[in-house]
Formats: sequence, C-alpha cells, structure tokens
Amino acid sequence: MTAKLPGFIAKLSTVIAMAMSAYHLYTGAFGPPEALLHRSIHLLFALTLVFLLYPLSKDRLSAKTRWLDFVFLGLAVTTIFYLFANYDYFVTRYPYVHPLSKADLALGIILTVILLEAARRSIGLAMPITAIFFIIYAYIGPYLPGLLRHAGQNTEAIVDQLYMTTEGIFGIPLGVSATYVILFVIFGAFLERSGTGQFFMELAASTTGKTRGGPGKIAVVSSGLFGTISGSAVANVMVTGQFTIPMMKRTGFQPHFAGAVEATASTGGQIMPPVMGAAAFVMAEFTGLPYITVCKHALIPALLYYIAVFMAIHFEAIRTDLKGMLETAPRLGEVLLGKGHLLLPVAVIIYMMFAGYTPMYACIFSILSVLILANLKRETRMGILKILQAMEEGAKGTLSVAVACACAGIIIGVVNLTGLGLKFTSFVLFLASDSLVPALIFTMLAGIILGMGLPTTAAYIVMAALLVPALIKLGIPTIAAHMFAFYYAIISAITPPVALAVYAGAGLAGSEIWKTGLAAVRIGAPGFIVPFMFAYEPSLLFLGSPWMISLAFTTATIGVVMLAGAMIGWFLRETNLGERLMLLGGSILLIKPGIYTDLMGLVLLGLVIASQKIRKKKERKR
Repeated sequence: MTAKLPGFIAKLSTVIAMAMSAYHLYTGAFGPPEALLHRSIHLLFALTLVFLLYPLSKDRLSAKTRWLDFVFLGLAVTTIFYLFANYDYFVTRYPYVHPLSKADLALGIILTVILLEAARRSIGLAMPITAIFFIIYAYIGPYLPGLLRHAGQNTEAIVDQLYMTTEGIFGIPLGVSATYVILFVIFGAFLERSGTGQFFMELAASTTGKTRGGPGKIAVVSSGLFGTISGSAVANVMVTGQFTIPMMKRTGFQPHFAGAVEATASTGGQIMPPVMGAAAFVMAEFTGLPYITVCKHALIPALLYYIAVFMAIHFEAIRTDLKGMLETAPRLGEVLLGKGHLLLPVAVIIYMMFAGYTPMYACIFSILSVLILANLKRETRMGILKILQAMEEGAKGTLSVAVACACAGIIIGVVNLTGLGLKFTSFVLFLASDSLVPALIFTMLAGIILGMGLPTTAAYIVMAALLVPALIKLGIPTIAAHMFAFYYAIISAITPPVALAVYAGAGLAGSEIWKTGLAAVRIGAPGFIVPFMFAYEPSLLFLGSPWMISLAFTTATIGVVMLAGAMIGWFLRETNLGERLMLLGGSILLIKPGIYTDLMGLVLLGLVIASQKIRKKKERKR
C-alpha cells in the first residue's frame, strides 16, 4: 500500500504507468521485440515505478531520504540503458567464454542490488533474503557437505549468468510477466472500471443471497467470479470483502468466521480459470503447454475447492441457524438485464483461447470488447478518464509480480549455474526413500512454508526448480506435479502464522488474526486434500477417458463434502464424535483412487446418514 505522494511524483508515476500499459498493449497487438529487449523494457518500467511509489522513508514527503530514491532510480535506469546501448554485444557474445568488462561487472552487481532493494520495498523482506541465500550458496559450494557441495562460482560467473544472459534476471519468469501477466492484469483493471466487479457481487447475491448463510455463499460465488479477473488473493479480499464481510456480520456470522470465509474464498481465485494467478502463466512456460490447457487442467481442482468451501459455509449456517438476505437480495433477472452484457468479455477471452489464438491476442480483443460492450449502457459506460485510470491501475497492479519474477530469476540462475536442481531432486528422493507419500508431504510442507514468506509466483518457481522434478521422477504426470506445487503455494495464503489473505480479511472484519486464521484453515481444510486427490488420480486434471474423469470428479466431490462436514461438525444434523470420525475417514478413503477404497468411503457415508436418521427418530419419540 502506498501513501499519498507529492503532487509532481504522483503525476509522473501516473504518466509512466500509462506509458507502461500502452507499450504492452501495443506489443500484445503487434508482437513484442526480441526477448532480452522486451524483458528489460518491462523491468525498467517496473523498477522506475517501484522507486517512485515505494520510497525508502515511510514519510513520503521527507526530503532527507527522498533523494536516495532518485539515486536508486538513476542507477536502475543506467543498468538497463547500458544493455540498450550495447544490445548487439549482449546478444552476440558467448556467455562464460567472453570475459566481462569492468563496466559489465559493475553494472551487473548494481542491478542485482537494486532489484533486491526494489523487492524489499514492494513485496517485503522474504524474497530478497531468499535470493541472497542462493547467491551465497553459489559462493560457498566447496565448503558444503554431501549433495549440496559444488565447485563454487566467482563473481564474474554469477554476474554473467544473472545480468548478461536470459538465464537469470531476464529469464523465463520475467518474460512471462512482460508477455502475459501484465495484459491480463490490465484486462482485469478494465473489467473492474466497467463495473464488472460490482456486477459479480450482485449476481452472487441474486443466486445465493436468500439461502441459509446467504452472505457467506455470496462471498464464495463473488470471490470465485472476481478471481477469474483478478488472480490475487489479497486484492480479491479487499475488493469483495468490503461488501460481503459487513453483510455476513449483519446476518449473524461471527466476525472471525466472516473474515475467514472471505479469505478462503478469495484465495481460490488464483486457481479459477480463465484468468488464474500469475504463476499459472509461468507453469505454462515451464511445462510447454498452452495456457488454455493449463486452465483446463485446473478447472476440476478449482471447482472442488469452491464446492468444499461452499458446503462448509452451508453446514455452519445450518448449525448456527443463520438466515439469508430475505428482503434485500436482488432478483437474478434484473441483474442480468441490467449488467449481463459485462459477462461477454470473459466469454470472448475463453472462446479466443480455445480457438487457438495466443493469450496476448485474446487479451487485446477482450479489452476492446470491454470498451465496446460497456458503452452499451449508461451505467457501465467508460469514458477517456476511466480508460486512462484502468491503464494506470493495470501497470501498477503488475509491479509486485514483475519484481518477484525478476528476483526469482536470480534464484533460477543460481540453481542452473550450480546444478542445485539435480542435487535437490536426488536429496528429496533420498529423504522420501523413493516413496510417493513422503515426497508429496515434503512438497506440501515446503510449499506452505515458502508461500508464507514469498509471493505465490515466487514460491511456485522455487518449488518448480527444486521439488517438482522429484515428483515427476516418482511417476506423477508433469502437469500434476506442477499443479500440486502451485496449489500449495496458493493455499499458504490462509495458513497461519503468515497468511496474507487472512490478515486482509481479519482487518476488514475487525477480528483476531489467529482466530480468523484457524477458522480459515477449518473452512479450507478440503483444499489441503484436493492436491493429493489429483496426484493419485490424474483424471481430476482431465487426463483420461470421459468415464474415468466423471467418476473421479463424482467421488472427489463426495469426499470434499464429507471432509467439510467433519470440519464443521454438521452433516444432515449435528454430528457426534463417531460420525465425525467416519466422515473424516470416508473422505480420506475417497482421496485414493480405486474401487475398494471408494466403496469403503461410500459405506462410511451411508453409516453416517443412517446413524443421523436413527438419532433423529429416537429424539422424536422422546
């Protein structure tokens, strides 16, 4: 969050942000320049805006430290302009063969330090500390034991890798941010400015508002819809939570539970197609799959997550006798008649990607469709001012992703330079004794821990480099291994002690963070199980025959509903300890594919239903 900036700096940052969006819209429509040039321009825009918007001093007007921000900005511009001025030299030299000049070495070191400082300002300490740890690892390799040992690298080799090639700072992660992520963020900004976010809220209210615990279900539906255009858990909470959390509290939800519902629902937006979190675009590059194919693989896990959260809220509403919005909920017909046209841009981007167009081209046409369709009605019309504001917000909304991706490039560069990826794969296989279950648990814990301190994209990139290859070697399909890591990097947003979505939800709800965090874990507990489901049953990722996919989805749905009931303590009625244990056991049995485990899980479900009906009859006779 940035405080109010001095007038000339605010205006300057606005102009630069608009220029950044204009450049990327142009390259999205007509094609980007060569990779190194495109990525460096993207990073130049991002670093410039970071040092303007996130000064060193918390006092934005302080002249004592403000000059340092311009020193950092000047150094950042110098390092990138040096690349522009010597572009032919950068792309024609032989890496690790041509010795670096003093200027190469000095400016490479400066850019690395500048980037770490930009990351500290925009996304916190965890990312730069992690990158520094990997740089230190590159130096101290000869002094490390066992699998971690390597020959060691000198400063020239490290700078060569990080600054002079597209294998470090200007690597694939930054390329994804420059080519895909920013266009989708701009698309989301245009949708939001057209009133689509408010429309999603009204659509959710009209479909679920009158049911038990309606405001909680509105949070689930609206956050899922908004997540398709946002891709950020915290942004999702801050946008939809301003409406849903007060509604939940007014209808009887406890403040901590209301904050937890919004945090959990918003977190799932990063895995909800068609516009997922930024890490999904990185996954497409790492796996070599089209982005729309990644969306297809993510669809069932995303649905299972939201079904589980929806049912947890439903069970809680019945258990605590919460009512819906019987009088204030809008009518579905009126909502669709008034703003239903705002759904069409989302349909356009889905159609174009399925039709084979590149994500960039589909995004450009979808932004144009927003402008055309929003102007069909006065209440959604976008004038020049709103268009410029959307361009500004789109660029500024990309800063944390761009800096995180560039910083992740440092980590990837060191991993490739030292061979750490292969060593770590061997290490994981050794710890897991070549068994899948320990490897999955180890990856899950690593994802949650990394995700606590790093942005989702950075956490996923580190896991993709170090842990995913081990899962693939143990026989998990490539997309399932990557999706497993992606899922846990996301779910960390609701896992205490560092749970950013929970912090945002608790702030809006006025509740205790730990109490809200524990409630979020309870509501989102099925989400911790879903990745194990598709790791063992890839049919949940649309891999296999239609029959197997349908069967896997059906049993998995039953499993997550049972787990939601076990966590909340309600199914057809309030559960006793035995019924709760049977629901928990049945849900776990339905995780592992196989006719026998599925049948045993369904038998336990039948026993719970029978037990609850028998208890109900006994109570009536009393």
